[in-house]
Amino acid sequence: MRLDAIEAYYDTVPRAAATTEEVGPFTLFLAEEGTGWQFYARPRLGGADAFTADDVRRVLARQRELGRPEAIEWVDDVTPSLTRAVTDAGLPFGRYPLLALPPDTDVPVPERTRVLAPDDADLGLEVGAVTAAFGGTDEVTEQPPGSRPGLIAAGHLIEVAAYDVDGRLVGGGSASPRGDTAELMGIGVPPGARKAGVGTAITGALVHASRAAGVRTVFLSAYNDAAASIYRRIGFQDLGTACILGDDDE
Repeated sequence: MRLDAIEAYYDTVPRAAATTEEVGPFTLFLAEEGTGWQFYARPRLGGADAFTADDVRRVLARQRELGRPEAIEWVDDVTPSLTRAVTDAGLPFGRYPLLALPPDTDVPVPERTRVLAPDDADLGLEVGAVTAAFGGTDEVTEQPPGSRPGLIAAGHLIEVAAYDVDGRLVGGGSASPRGDTAELMGIGVPPGARKAGVGTAITGALVHASRAAGVRTVFLSAYNDAAASIYRRIGFQDLGTACILGDDDE
């Protein structure tokens, strides 16, 4: 998969639940009310400008003005000048392995997973399990699904839940198909259910559901290299480095 296709995908996906504003060389995605997500600024698709520290400060100031999270996402291999600009501005950011699964890679059909319908009774609980996973807690509480039911119904979102042998929901994740490409996102398993292959099962279920929706290539960004190693065992291959500037990045 080419990185220019990734860039086009990144520009397309948030538009289903966001409006946009151009700020210098950035496109600022502004989540519509009630979506349940917050978005970010990205380099404008097809832009050729070299980024500066002042460009970075300007878009962050605009996000503050609008009361939105100060967040920028980009791919270092595509926009290295933005990496330099963020560094010049003295701002911390995270680097994450970007991986893609070749279309002909065979992925085993996972057990104890389920693709959720728009009105599925477990959708809020699956969102809560992913929220708990990223919060590092086993306290799972049902969360509002936001705009997920509508996006699922429109074919723009796939949500998968995983269950233990007793039928307890122990994790989840999502994919956003657009044409023949889908990104896997928010794959989360609360601490107490980890190291039992749950994350791998969720990943496999998302791959199969995405392919059933006509997707040929799936990709993702891993939280760290340890997580990336799990995806590499499934068959994902390194594609580049995703960068995120936000309140939680180091």
